[in-house]
Amino acid sequence: MAIKIGSLDLKHGLCLAPMAGYTDRAMRLVCNKYGAEYSVTEMVSAKAVVYNDKKTFSLARILDDEGPVSVQIFGSEPEIMAEAAHTLANPADGVPPVAIDINMGCPVNKIFSNGEGSALMKSPELIERITRAVSTAIKIPTTVKIRAGINTNSINAVECALAAEEGGASLICIHGRTREQMYGGLADREIIKNVKSALHIPLIANGDIVDGESAIAMLRDTGADGIAIGRGAVGNPFIFSEIISVLENREYTPPTIEERIDTALLQLRTAIEEKGERMAIPEARKQIALYLRSFHGAARIRAEINRATCFDQVAMALRSALDG
Repeated sequence: MAIKIGSLDLKHGLCLAPMAGYTDRAMRLVCNKYGAEYSVTEMVSAKAVVYNDKKTFSLARILDDEGPVSVQIFGSEPEIMAEAAHTLANPADGVPPVAIDINMGCPVNKIFSNGEGSALMKSPELIERITRAVSTAIKIPTTVKIRAGINTNSINAVECALAAEEGGASLICIHGRTREQMYGGLADREIIKNVKSALHIPLIANGDIVDGESAIAMLRDTGADGIAIGRGAVGNPFIFSEIISVLENREYTPPTIEERIDTALLQLRTAIEEKGERMAIPEARKQIALYLRSFHGAARIRAEINRATCFDQVAMALRSALDG
């Protein structure tokens, strides 16, 4: 199982899925360390790029120590999307992305009500026009992220995926839930399988991948070329090592408590370098809490981290688990 995106070869097809508020450089770096072959940034507004918003450019900034990264954009106007893609594909700072990914799957109301994200699946014709505009504007690959459909009465993932392929997409990633499901229920593997059968370009499957067993099941049941892990990697970048072990038929050794602590602190330290303690520590709490799974005294440690205001306080709280 291998995927080619432009000149990039993904031996196992293992990707870190884009997640707003999560897949910053710090998370991408630790996931790459444990086997993610490709990551996608938090989504950035195409209009904000065109209007030269500094915060948006910081979200899209890539450094060379985090592995291959694609920048994900959202919007609904082909010309704006194309201009933003061209700008992001040729950054003034940092490393160029390996691809530009178009968000056609975000289900949140703010995005959907503005005709962006998963709302684009209402119009396969617009999907084709946006994809064609972006793919024509850049020299690197264009990829597209979709969902199963808007709701159970509008399951049109095959039609939308084919529209994106016709527009010049090099790869499709599909989350097997509808927009209406948000993140509840189960991802529908049959829909993913149908999309795979229809396409001539690689397909990455996303949804409900939480360990090696569920990863193998997704690949087996859908025929997908690769998988994207989202929430399953939050506080658990080790999932990529586990999946690689299963794919290569090797025994997997779970991380020790010390390794979990060291990795959580590496992620936090990286976030602080990018954002400063004042912003990074509150943002990191939700992820660090998940690193604490199975820790003795986890509730007490979480409470201490929630009160922490600097790196040293977080480190002291985490390392207290070694005394238990």
